[in-house]
Order: sequence, then C-alpha cells, then structure tokens
Amino acid sequence: MVDWSSRVQEFVDGIGASVAVVGRNEGGQFIVPACNDGFFQMTGGRRPGMRAFPIPFDTLVPNYARYEFRAKLQECFNSGVPQELEQAYDLKDGTHWWRMSLKPFRHTDGGATVVEILITGLDITPKMDLTRELEASTSRFRSVVDAAYDAIITIDQQHHITLFNRAAENLFGYSSEEMLGEPIERLLPEKYRAHHSRYVQQFARSPVRSRQMDERNRVYGQHRDGSLLPVEIAISKINVEGLIEFTAVIRDITDRVRLMDLLQKQAVTDELTGLPNRREFLGVVETILESDEALSMFILDIDYFKKINDAYGHDVGDEVLRILAKVGMAASRKTDLFARWGGEEFVAALPGTNADDARAIADALRIRFEQQDFAHEWRTGKAVPFTVTIGVSTRAPGERDMEAMLKRADQALYRAKEAGRNRVEVG
Repeated sequence: MVDWSSRVQEFVDGIGASVAVVGRNEGGQFIVPACNDGFFQMTGGRRPGMRAFPIPFDTLVPNYARYEFRAKLQECFNSGVPQELEQAYDLKDGTHWWRMSLKPFRHTDGGATVVEILITGLDITPKMDLTRELEASTSRFRSVVDAAYDAIITIDQQHHITLFNRAAENLFGYSSEEMLGEPIERLLPEKYRAHHSRYVQQFARSPVRSRQMDERNRVYGQHRDGSLLPVEIAISKINVEGLIEFTAVIRDITDRVRLMDLLQKQAVTDELTGLPNRREFLGVVETILESDEALSMFILDIDYFKKINDAYGHDVGDEVLRILAKVGMAASRKTDLFARWGGEEFVAALPGTNADDARAIADALRIRFEQQDFAHEWRTGKAVPFTVTIGVSTRAPGERDMEAMLKRADQALYRAKEAGRNRVEVG
C-alpha cells in the first residue's frame, strides 16, 4: 500500500513548476515531506535519496532567505490564508528571482487545522531583469531631465502636468509636487489662458510632430509671483497607447530679450542726448502721413554753435545739446516727438497741429532758450548763453510726401537765419 508521503512526492514530481509541501513535525519545526527538482533548483540545494524525506526546511533554504520565508509560512499556518512571496536566490549561474504562492490545505478527514502548505514557485527572473532595466532607464532619464539647463514640462491629453523638472521649478517658482496633476494654464499669463486649449488641440490634430512656439511673437510664462517670463518654447508630441502627450522644452530668454530691447532702443536713440534719432523720427512721420491726420513739424538749429565749442570747449558744447534735449522733451506734448536730427539740429513732429499753433509752440520754446527759462547747474559755474532758430512747415491736405515737408521746414529755417537768427519762420 502506498503511503501518503509517496503519493504526494509522485504528485509534485509531475508538476513543471517549482513545488514543495511544507508541514510541521512533533516539535513544531518546519519540514518538507515532498518537493520536486524545481524546488531544489530554486533554492540551490541537492536532492537527497527518497528515504531522506521529510527534509528539515532549514537545510533546503539558504540562510539569507530563511527568515522572510519562515515568517510567511508561519503566517499561512496561523491564518489559513494563502500568501505571496518574492525572493532572490544567488546560484552558481547568477541571481534568480522567484514568486511563490503559499496555499494551506487540510486532509480529507475534515479537520480545521492547517496540516500542510503547498508552495508553488515561478521563475520571474526575466521579468525582474526587465523591471530593473526599466528602472535604470527611468532613473537615467530622470537624471538627464533634472540636470537639463532648460525647463522640461510634459502634459497629458487633458493638459494636466505629468512631468516638471528641476529647471522648471527654478524658472516658475513652483515645486514639482505642487504642479503634478495641475493644468498647464496655471503657468500662463491670464490673457493667454482662454485660447491655449484650442492651440494645443490644433497641434494635436496636425501632422507636424514638433515645432517652435511662436517664432514671430514673444511667448510669455507666468512666475509664481505673477511676473511675466519671456521664454522660448519647443514643443513635441508622442502617442502613448492611443493618447497624445505633449512635452515642452522651455528656455528663459529674459537676458536675451533685455539685450534685444536695449539694442533696439540704441538703434533709434541718440547716444549723447537720449532723444529719438533721425531714423526713429522718419519712421514716426511716415506712419502719420499714411493717415489723413493734420501734421506740423519744425527744424531747430542752435545759433553759432561752433563759437560755443570754440569758446568753452566741446564738453560744454555737449552740455548745451543735452540741455536743449531735456528742455525740448519737457516742453513736448505726449503726442509730439522731439528728436535729434544731427549735429546741432533738432526736429519735432506735432500731430494734429495747424500752422499757427505750430508757430506758437516753436516760438515759446525759442523764448525759453533765449531767456534761460530752465533750471540747470552749469559745469562752468555760470550760464552759457545760446539761442535757437526754427523753421516750421505744415502738411497740405492729402500730402504724403515727407521729403517735401522737410524741405519746406529747412527753407523756412534758412530764411530765419538770413533774417537775423533767434526767430521762427513758417514755410
């Protein structure tokens, strides 16, 4: 008659997976009355002869794995509830990972006490290797993303933030924990939020997979403190299991914008006086002449400026130019443009002004310089007297010819000089 242990051993030997049966002896120690070759291969033990069963559990399982394994067995015996366990075993051919299911069972006599536990083990080494590779890849990706100089932000199809790197934290003033799951609109200025979703949807439908955001206009983000951030954005999209994700690489261009603004200002600004220069003046007048708005202009020349330079030196001559610029700007209306034409000549554009009013404005300015009607501490210790002569011209109805207006003003200036200077003439 075949005994129970033999029948169990025959059963487990016929199973392809790693299988063992664990029971307890009279002293309460764990014993293995049956296991197959797969279980020996799993633990790295050697299969004894048939007469050696049952085998003490501790002789089969390496010391480094024994404590956790025994704890799961004890929990299974006490609760009667199946358990799961994952363990690594260091064998001659490398480390192997196993997932084990512990299932308690009772003999058919109807007893309530758990008699033995069936252990089934599956080799999950390939899966664990893949998991470690993915974790390593993810770790490398995260390291690269966090080390990036530029801000990197990813949003899902609902426009919620799923990645927010360290540079993004520094740029926008939020932590990653604060922004994950938040709508991307939080990082946009208020006036751009309403239309942003439509722009993203258009890009999602487009066959283009990446592009620069907006090449023609400046793009702005919004810092936590509410300040605007001029940025440069490259955005790409990928399909993740049927869903579109968008990743933006965002570069802070505050310094570049500041430099561009400075260069642009320098291109249209006279370095000595700080006034708009000839280029800026001509551009503004051209724009006005595209409309039918009334316009007057004048050309102003400092009388005998060479004598001032000869008598006081060029530093004082430059001081006179700066004083004239300061006073001329202060006397101008918000709609007027007072500019340096070159040398000792200045010009003014007076939109919406007829000939009589333009003459009055020019003459009032002339009188201020003649009477030194302005506050200034001269480097010479006393005022340097100077006067100006001004030629005025007014736009004819429908006139579009800026050169003609300038020529009439210049001719009026010439007549004023011929008439004795320190006066205003209208051309």
